[in-house]
Amino acid sequence: MTETTEVRPGPAEVWITGIGLATSLGEGLDANWEALNERRVNVDTKVVAPYAVHPFAPVNLDKQIPKKGDQRQMEAWQRIGTYAAGLALDSAGVKGNKEILSRMDMVVAAAGGERDLAVDSAILTAQAKGNAAPGLLNERLMGDLRPTLFLAQLSNLLAGNIAIVHGVCGTSRTFMGEEAAGVDAARNVISRISAGQSEIALIGGSQNSERRDILMLYEFGDFCLKDEFAPVWARQGHSGFALGSAGAFLVVESKAHATARGAKPFARLKTVVSDHSLRRQPGDVTATLGKLWSELGPLEPDGAILTCATGAEPVTSEERSFLGQHPGYAVRATGTSFGHTMEAQFPLGIALAALSVSRGALYPPNDSSGFEIEMTKPPTQIVVVCAGHWRGEGMALVEAVS
Repeated sequence: MTETTEVRPGPAEVWITGIGLATSLGEGLDANWEALNERRVNVDTKVVAPYAVHPFAPVNLDKQIPKKGDQRQMEAWQRIGTYAAGLALDSAGVKGNKEILSRMDMVVAAAGGERDLAVDSAILTAQAKGNAAPGLLNERLMGDLRPTLFLAQLSNLLAGNIAIVHGVCGTSRTFMGEEAAGVDAARNVISRISAGQSEIALIGGSQNSERRDILMLYEFGDFCLKDEFAPVWARQGHSGFALGSAGAFLVVESKAHATARGAKPFARLKTVVSDHSLRRQPGDVTATLGKLWSELGPLEPDGAILTCATGAEPVTSEERSFLGQHPGYAVRATGTSFGHTMEAQFPLGIALAALSVSRGALYPPNDSSGFEIEMTKPPTQIVVVCAGHWRGEGMALVEAVS
């Protein structure tokens, strides 16, 4: 009797075949790449003074959201994300392909929608003046908030609008949880495609930096950069993040699926890992990042790192300690150029890594502290590092496809 052995296929290789960027630096890959190479930064310290923000660069919404009715019913952060998602579908060559879009999965990292700032301000003012009688909060929320506001606040509205406008109709998942949401969105996609549970997916997130309700929430934690802008690594004694406006989306698919439709990859998404440091003792984040680094697999000794470093403390100093353990790597802090885009920051980092690999160059440093160094050789591996301003850590390994 002959014994047969079942041969099971290994994990599917995951390719990035589409990139959509709409940011404070401009629309599309060429505009953003040119701005990065010219070391341009679009930052404003007056529009919502005293806070520094990176305002969204104007775009013609009609190009990706043709119906005015669709545009009107979205908040700004949803329009930014829906626009960038359309750019990613165009980049991948699947825009309007109903057969592919009908089974394309979607994983979005998103916060809640805009709050009623006037109501929030009135409640906080009453609290501060000692005029908050028992039950005031419930009374004001029940009487002052519009019923439609609760629907507008839903985080999964971005995915819903992308489905309506662009016809992405496979499974849909929305992750909440600030920076960690972007990490988990990427980890979910690569796991599903590697395991053969998905063939092609759209992943990303978006943020509008000029939301005063968001600025108010982060100011309560003293996280916002105020008065004067400085690069991420030059904020000692003046810590904080400058919120950024950006939509960053990627089309990610299995190598087999991409090859079958003749798609060319920007890069390979090799690994995504995540953790949740308790951050109880100094050095906890540094140790957690070191653990994640060891889980990425074989790494070049002199590669590149794109970090989502926020500029807020103490986490930025702890991340810098980790980065200092790898002096041969050329580091770029995406927050200097784009601001901190919360849920979208990790997808943005992956997008910039894939773009750099595909163009055979790492864009130049834009750092007055000297921490970031030039990289003269074409990058074939780029690690994307994320340590959330409050919690959550993650890394991704992006590689060139030979």
